[in-house]
Formats: sequence, C-alpha cells, structure tokens
Amino acid sequence: MMIALTGGLNKFLSNIMKDITNKIETLRIAKASAVVKLSAVSIKAIKANKTPKKDVLATARTVGFLAVKNTSNVIPHCHPIPVESVTIDFDLRVNTVHITTEVKSTYKTGCEMEALYGASAAALTIYDMMKPIDKNIIIKEIKLDSKSGGKSDYISSVPKNLKSAVIVISDSVSKRKKTDKTGILIKTKLKGLGIKVQYYGIVPDETIIIKKLIRNLCKKEFDLILTTGGTGVSKRDNTPEAVKFVIDKEVPGIMEAARNYGQLKTPYAMLSRGAAGLAGKTLIITLPGSLQGAEETIDAVFPHVLHIFNVLKEGYRHKK
Repeated sequence: MMIALTGGLNKFLSNIMKDITNKIETLRIAKASAVVKLSAVSIKAIKANKTPKKDVLATARTVGFLAVKNTSNVIPHCHPIPVESVTIDFDLRVNTVHITTEVKSTYKTGCEMEALYGASAAALTIYDMMKPIDKNIIIKEIKLDSKSGGKSDYISSVPKNLKSAVIVISDSVSKRKKTDKTGILIKTKLKGLGIKVQYYGIVPDETIIIKKLIRNLCKKEFDLILTTGGTGVSKRDNTPEAVKFVIDKEVPGIMEAARNYGQLKTPYAMLSRGAAGLAGKTLIITLPGSLQGAEETIDAVFPHVLHIFNVLKEGYRHKK
C-alpha cells in the first residue's frame, strides 16, 4: 500500500513541478526573517551561554545553513539550486530573537524558499533548545523580506509605447507554399512582454528587398525590428548580410547571448549567423526561422535587451 501511494505521489509531483528549462541564469538574492518570542530570562541565558543545551545561536545558525542547502529535499516543488552564499544573523532584544537570512544563487529560479526555510529552521532550533526552561515560546512573523533577480526585475525596462515590427523572411512563406508560424509566435511572445507589434510583413530571401523594407521602417521611426529566417548557411540565407548593411553599430553581445543559450539546448545553435545592432535609434535583431530557435532567442535576450533604449535615452539627454 505504501509503495502504491509513493508511486502515485511521485507521478503527481512530476506532472506539476514548474518547468524552468527556458529560463536564463541570473543572480538571485532573497532575504527572509523570523521572530522567536521568549522570556527576558531566556534571552539573558542565551546571551550568557548558560542554557541546558549550550550554544543556542551557533547551533541555530548551523541548522539554518543545512536547511537552506536541503530545501529541495524537503519541499517537493522546489528545484535543487546552487547555493553560493548564506548569511544568518541574530538580533537579541528584551524578549525576542530576530532572525534574518540572506541567500544568493546564480540560477534559473529564485531562492526565496531557501531563505524562508533557513529562517524557519533556525527559529525551530531555538525553540527546541530553549523549551526545557521556557514553556511559553512563540515563533511568529516568518516572512520574505525581499527578493531580486530573474525576468520580473527587468520588465520595468520595457519602454512605454515601443514601436515594433516583425518581418518574416522566407521564400516559401512569401509564395504561400507554407504558412507562417514563427512570425506569429514572435508576436505572441512580444505581446506577453507588453510590446505591441505595429507592423507585420513577409518578404522573400532577397537582400535588396530586405534592406529596403528595414530602411523604410527605420525612417518611420520604429524602435524595434525583429526579423525571422535567413540566418543559416544555405545559399538563400541573406538576412545577416542585409541587416549588417543597414545598421550603424553592431551589438555582437546580443547574438552571443542567444547562441550561448541555444547551445545549451542543441549543438546546432552554433550554425546560426544571426546579427543585431542599431540603425540610428532602431534596434534590429535577426532571429532564426525555426519555431524553437526564435523562441529560444527571445527567451535568451528579452526583456533585458530593451535596456538599450534606456541607454540611448540617457545618451541623448547628455548630448542635449
């Protein structure tokens, strides 16, 4: 019976654990706290290290460290993360011990549960070690104080009223031999970031046509132009050449980030010749024509790449 229940539980959990495959690694920092209420006599005993179980705070700190490192082993929805730093501090007041924890991790998901679990475990340890002499201990106010890192921290960098365009570059789609799926995906992904697409067009893999369209969009003061298709190595893949002819400043780090991210998913990412840069104040990024390649590129560089508009704005302000 126990085996059957365990198997059913594992199957249930495997179906609901959040998929973080497409997230990027960023520095995550979380701070949590807990308050343990004791008698004034107990506080004095902790300060003087005159308790039945000896050094209460050192033990509580050790347990807190272990809790942080083992959070995913206890809370099933938590992913195992590389814990890079843990700090646990205690502030002894008249009749309370205030516990604060800070956890740092460079990973795809946050570390707030680790910080909370560390604070909770430290509080429970104090309770356990002080209960022989204090029968009225109360653990209260276990809470997350702050967290940072991850995509949500960069959403604020999305400029308001950003004028964007999506260009599908494909011979077969332009001739209606195939239906565009990648361009539609890109529009959907941008919408999810709060970016409205004002122009959506389909053109063949012709350098002259690509250059002309991009130049026209730049003249119409589009802020962002995303192309999809034509970034490979076949004879008809001309997008990077067309874009490099138009842009004033190449920003190679954008595509480096995209290729590095894609390489973690498939070794074929190295074959993408995508380019990115600025034509005046217009940011142009070339995405692969495949659904997976386009989606991974957006996941890799958005919304972080939009910080470029804040940089441009600051530069323009300084010039004035």
